[in-house]
Amino acid sequence: MEYRRLNDEEFSDLSSRILYEDNHILIVNKKVGEITQGDKTGDECLADCYKAFIAMRDGKPGKVFMGIPHRLDRPVSGICILAKTSKSLERLTEMFREGEVHKTYWALCCQKPEKTEGCLEDWMSRNEKQNKSFVVSKRDGAKLARLNYRFLYSTDRYHLIEVELLTGRHHQIRCQLSHMGCCIKGDLKYGAPRSNPDGGICLHAHNIRFVHPVKKTEINVSAPVPESWKGVTND
Repeated sequence: MEYRRLNDEEFSDLSSRILYEDNHILIVNKKVGEITQGDKTGDECLADCYKAFIAMRDGKPGKVFMGIPHRLDRPVSGICILAKTSKSLERLTEMFREGEVHKTYWALCCQKPEKTEGCLEDWMSRNEKQNKSFVVSKRDGAKLARLNYRFLYSTDRYHLIEVELLTGRHHQIRCQLSHMGCCIKGDLKYGAPRSNPDGGICLHAHNIRFVHPVKKTEINVSAPVPESWKGVTND
């Protein structure tokens, strides 16, 4: 199978964003605007980019396997795990489904939360036509959404909140933080007053912890936030 040949700049960029790699998995730092896997837009997805990268780097003449055990929304940046074998894909997919992968997000918000930390529990309903979720009263079809949050610090104009997801609902962090009164910078869909220049939102998959699906060792990886997050350090 022939893969698109990457130019030097593309190759260097993809290489610089690898956070962890072995024979089974690849963990990368996704940019705002990238799609994890192909969709109706026809845009090249992250998985295909890294197939082409590995084919070039390792001189692989045949087909490169790159499975997708989880997705990260297009306007969101940060940690994305790709599976390099069918065995690791199967196990990682099950681990995500069973809540064995622990994800921590950073959200740069327009408002500071009243309480510095807490647990949010809301019933959420998804509107497919609007591609948006809403906090609703408990009813048929609504799903319970739970997350822990902790205020970290304020920049000149915004407020950094750390979020630990306990469930995996559609647009959960965006919806619940907005419902709490802390909409995410750039997130027009959930109440932000203006968009970001790059069209993304300031929500970043910052850290991920899990037991390696094959080696059974502890994996703990963090991803630096985009340079556009002025006033936020990666310490």
